[in-house]
Amino acid sequence: MMAPDTSDDVPSCACKGVRRCLVCEGLKEKVQPEIVHHFLYDPQSRLAVGKDAQAASFPFSGVFLWENFISEEEEKELICAMDQDVWKESQSGRIKQDFGPKVNFKKRKVRVGGFSGLPALSHKLVLRMYQESALDGFQPVEQCNLDYHPERGAAIDPHLDDSWLWGERLVTINMLSDTTLTMSLEQGLPELGLTGEVHVAVNLPRRSLVVLYGEARHKWKHAIHRKDIHVRRVCSTYRELSAEFLPGGQQADLGAQLLNIALNFQGSPV
Repeated sequence: MMAPDTSDDVPSCACKGVRRCLVCEGLKEKVQPEIVHHFLYDPQSRLAVGKDAQAASFPFSGVFLWENFISEEEEKELICAMDQDVWKESQSGRIKQDFGPKVNFKKRKVRVGGFSGLPALSHKLVLRMYQESALDGFQPVEQCNLDYHPERGAAIDPHLDDSWLWGERLVTINMLSDTTLTMSLEQGLPELGLTGEVHVAVNLPRRSLVVLYGEARHKWKHAIHRKDIHVRRVCSTYRELSAEFLPGGQQADLGAQLLNIALNFQGSPV
């Protein structure tokens, strides 16, 4: 008897386009930039400090870091609650839980779908955010929990978050391990004599909160590289609505409906 043909038994993953994980790594080619200038973000001075002694530092705006935003006990409580819900396979080796409306970004369509609100434990965290002036008036309409694990080769490639639906501030709570958020600018900074790609590493301590806004939100791409995931890392990212969905905007009624659902804090993953 002939052995069954297993040539098509290729493990599946959720990666699409240029995204990759350890399952599909050998099937996709990644082109590396020829020249990369490396800097480190200093949250005290808010400067990007050159890792090369010859590279000059420069102001890096649009990043706010809040260390020890949650306690160790709160972290345990949050992770325990997440692990009692279902994690779904996502791209680039991640798994996720979504608390938000159903969105088709290509067609620019939004519907409530199964959205029932943000999770209950997020209520106290959102109230705490209001203590910081950088988050004044922040009303999250979506929360995405992401689980990164080195065994899956989890990462997220450099990208800009949508700005049609999502507003000015992106807020992320980093849990279970320290990691690095890499900001990148492909066109370089010719005014500083940096003609290659520029990377600015933003160190994210465990249990910290980071806010991206302004140039860091709209000009610089952000990524979590595989090399910076050493043990399990979980994050919760909160997004607010753009002006189109706020009072006075073209879709203000839909925005009000979504916020009313989101801020009841009785949600489960969709």
